[in-house]
Amino acid sequence: MQVLQDRQLGVALGAAPFFWLLLFFFRAPAPDLLWPLQDSMRFLLPVLVYPLLEELTFRGWLQPLLYQRQWGAAHYAGLSAANLLTTLLFAASHLAWHSWPQALVVILPSLVFGYFRDRYGRVGPSVALHVFYNSGFVWLFANPLP
Repeated sequence: MQVLQDRQLGVALGAAPFFWLLLFFFRAPAPDLLWPLQDSMRFLLPVLVYPLLEELTFRGWLQPLLYQRQWGAAHYAGLSAANLLTTLLFAASHLAWHSWPQALVVILPSLVFGYFRDRYGRVGPSVALHVFYNSGFVWLFANPLP
């Protein structure tokens, strides 16, 4: 299967643990790493449900809609204009629940998700990446305080 042999996808998957480790040194997580077992809904919503809904909305519906436009299919530095605009809207949507610095942080992962949406012409790889990225981040850094 082409997806499983994609080196770029491998790099994208490997980038997540690298950034989790980097964040770990700047902001040590709370000590209870088993918290997802005790509060599974607080873990599963941002790890499975939200990424699925966001990817279906932004990269499953909006990005292809924009890509159909002549300007949306134009590429800049390997990224489609549709991906760039979708990413800006994706980051802006995060302002409803997060501060502006937290919303800005989603820009790079969003560009990665959009890149693989364009590369494969389907949303599955974007969903898988988003779930993977969120799983480590939420597990290590969104755990509830004691």
